[in-house]
Amino acid sequence: MKNNKEHCPAEQVIEHNRPDTYMRHYLVCCYFITCLFITSSASATSLLPITLEQLSTRATLIFYGEVISNQVKKDAQSRQIATFTEFKVIDLIKGDAAATHTIKQLGGIDEKTNINFRVHGVPRFQPGKHYVVFLPERSNHGFSSPLGLYQGSFSVSIENGEQIIRSGRNLSQQKPTALNKNAQVPLAVDPEKPTQALLSDFLNTVRAYTAQ
Repeated sequence: MKNNKEHCPAEQVIEHNRPDTYMRHYLVCCYFITCLFITSSASATSLLPITLEQLSTRATLIFYGEVISNQVKKDAQSRQIATFTEFKVIDLIKGDAAATHTIKQLGGIDEKTNINFRVHGVPRFQPGKHYVVFLPERSNHGFSSPLGLYQGSFSVSIENGEQIIRSGRNLSQQKPTALNKNAQVPLAVDPEKPTQALLSDFLNTVRAYTAQ
């Protein structure tokens, strides 16, 4: 996979209530986003569109889980504000994980220092909510935002007694490549709601892609 040249524009940092430290955190943001791009999973955090097949084949860890908690604090490795999200793993699709799994992402709201440090595209997870996440290998500093940032995170809800997965893309337009002709794309719940699919169909599709 060719590495694309990426940069961290000023817009990527949208909130900071400590003006005296704004520039330092802005530069750190650029540094860590750049580090994420140059890892072995460099394409993982690119904001270019990523298909479900690409998410499935590139991720080293995929699971369906429930968010237990979020903890925002100064990270010992990077010495920057980071959010630690702990998941209860309900269904392990790919890779190795224990009963719970914690991911570390750059940024967050640190109540102790009153620093609000946000990075555009980095998904937020709500305790008690359910998600399917596609994760790359951890970076050198232990960060592991989903592949394609928000593109690698799918929320799950219950509608009319059925588990429904939601995405910002048209799931009915996910086309298998020549290498994965037998993989089935997830079926949209309703033609008028093509960004939704049954969770069971979605997970079966992901498993089909990872089996190739």
